[in-house]
Amino acid sequence: MDANLPAMAASQAPFPWLSLIVLLPAIGALLMPLLPEVEESNALNLPRNIAIAFLLADFLLMLTIFGRLFDTQAVGLQLVERVSWIPFIGLEWSLGVDGLSGPLVLLSGLITLLSAAASWNLESKTRLYFALLLVQASAQALVFLSQDFLLFFLSWELELVPVYLLIAIWGGKRRLYAATKFILYTALASLLILISGLALALSGNDFTLNLSELTNRSPSGSFGLLCYLGFLIGFGVKLPIFPLHTWLPDAHGEANAPVSMLLAGILLKMGGYALLRFNVQMLPDAHLQMAPALIVIGIVNIIYGALNAFAQDNVKRRIACSSVSHMGFVLLGIGAIDALGISGAMLQMISHGLIAAAMFFVTGSFYERTKTLSIPNMGGLAKVLPTTFAFFLTSSLASLALPGMSGFVSEITVFLGITSQEGFTPVFRAITIILAAIGLVLTPIYLLSMCRRVFFGPRIPALAMVEEMNPRELTIGLSLLLPTLIIGFWPRVAIDFYEASTNGLAEKLISHTLVTLNQATPLS
Repeated sequence: MDANLPAMAASQAPFPWLSLIVLLPAIGALLMPLLPEVEESNALNLPRNIAIAFLLADFLLMLTIFGRLFDTQAVGLQLVERVSWIPFIGLEWSLGVDGLSGPLVLLSGLITLLSAAASWNLESKTRLYFALLLVQASAQALVFLSQDFLLFFLSWELELVPVYLLIAIWGGKRRLYAATKFILYTALASLLILISGLALALSGNDFTLNLSELTNRSPSGSFGLLCYLGFLIGFGVKLPIFPLHTWLPDAHGEANAPVSMLLAGILLKMGGYALLRFNVQMLPDAHLQMAPALIVIGIVNIIYGALNAFAQDNVKRRIACSSVSHMGFVLLGIGAIDALGISGAMLQMISHGLIAAAMFFVTGSFYERTKTLSIPNMGGLAKVLPTTFAFFLTSSLASLALPGMSGFVSEITVFLGITSQEGFTPVFRAITIILAAIGLVLTPIYLLSMCRRVFFGPRIPALAMVEEMNPRELTIGLSLLLPTLIIGFWPRVAIDFYEASTNGLAEKLISHTLVTLNQATPLS
């Protein structure tokens, strides 16, 4: 097995397990029109209960498959399924999983399940709402598992529709503006993804949409660089990278808390995953040229997102800007072009998915009680909501990378990846570390100041009698925060899942670096 070609070493699945992961939520969505509409929140809310049952079954299926059938030591694709679907356009139902996609599939399964549970009190259009959540679950899994470019693109587009509708129908006062801005940004970016992908598919002697075959082409020169830039902008909108990020605060500010959990916990990770899968794995030569630019963009994300967070007086918008900052570390890790940096990028995506989902969930919990997200209109909540305060503070400490939590491990790994990369000059590495450290210093300031203003300070009389978190909400909060503590104290539980794949990807980059050096300085 050639470690430099991780996508080629594939194991066939004896049973279509991955298809079952993708299709199970979709089956639940098809059942929703057959159910009676419920216009009140109660224990007999069939659409909600059935959605949670299907998502729970899907998540348990994921745990079983990845726990028993997935080999963490294998570099290439596993459980591969290939069925010719629409032959005349070359579309295949082609699925596979490796260390890059497996952890994110589990993350999406967990957060979607908890998002449905967080929607317990939804009272209007319940059948449509939970059907959209189930469709979103299928589309998310298909994005991470697709091994055919056209299938990947269709699933990438499919997951935009439920998010648009979830914001446009159940969002806040400016929901139509936020939803329209989201769909315009992402749809226009998708054009670049489609053009770049089809250009790669047509670049060889034979037309192919199979991602493994496209990976082996590894085009270089101006053509490879153009494809890289197309993918970078297309996927960068979803990540998001500056200045393509402006849809995110609006979407978070208007979406309800469960949808914000999906946006921050899963959708942003699709951008990071796609950069690793397409830009790094398929276009290594172009990535070696663009790696310094990625690091610069990552630094801008970190500092700009942190500074922008200070200007937000809405809790959700402040957390949204913090997500822009934290995803900058993903760009740093990807740009580090070594195993440690890429490992840090993967761990940062997993960590931020859990932490951001926890923060948005707790925010939604006290919004249901206070009916406000305005920081100046809140105060003294720590005395009436001590448990809520404990959860929000814990998630904030995780977000600011407190040692002992997953955020610390992921960000320190990215830092080590940058410092250990000998391909960059010492001055470039030093400037990168200093500027990224400024972002780390700013993060606790804007997060802890938000905690102080919301939970301490002058008490608002109208908020003196609000109720504390109930057992259901405590369970959801613990389900998100416990993994951050486990990864923080025992990071190998996550790293072992993807390390073989990230090492294989780094080896491929190193081999291309050596080839480039040999071509630049031929032996005399």
